[in-house]
Amino acid sequence: MKKAVLVFIVSALVLISTGVWYFRTKTDIAPLEAATGFGVIVILMFFAFFFGIKRLTSVMRDEPAEDEMSKKIMVKASSLSYFISLYLWVFVIYISDRVEVDIDVLIGSGVLGMAIIFAICWLILKFRGVRNE
Repeated sequence: MKKAVLVFIVSALVLISTGVWYFRTKTDIAPLEAATGFGVIVILMFFAFFFGIKRLTSVMRDEPAEDEMSKKIMVKASSLSYFISLYLWVFVIYISDRVEVDIDVLIGSGVLGMAIIFAICWLILKFRGVRNE
């Protein structure tokens, strides 16, 4: 129960500190930089809230926090998303040679793309299931 609540506390602290930093900064932030930076933070906080809710409901039902199937899905999703992310970074490197974009924006876009790829892989494996090997 304590670990489930801790996820929500850390997520709330990250969101609050990001909001305070954004509103207290005196420099202008480019819209593309703000979108990639906040996109990464919002997606990661969405994952944290989602997994926190899953863990909280498991604790309420007196189930283990993670069973073998959820661990296997997480391992498969992470390995598949890592493999796909390698191609994403090749694409980002290709784009960086062709387009004049700040390197911070490219790295932020790559990290955001990795988070989205992981979410898609996890959802596909969650609904389709994992085959026995």
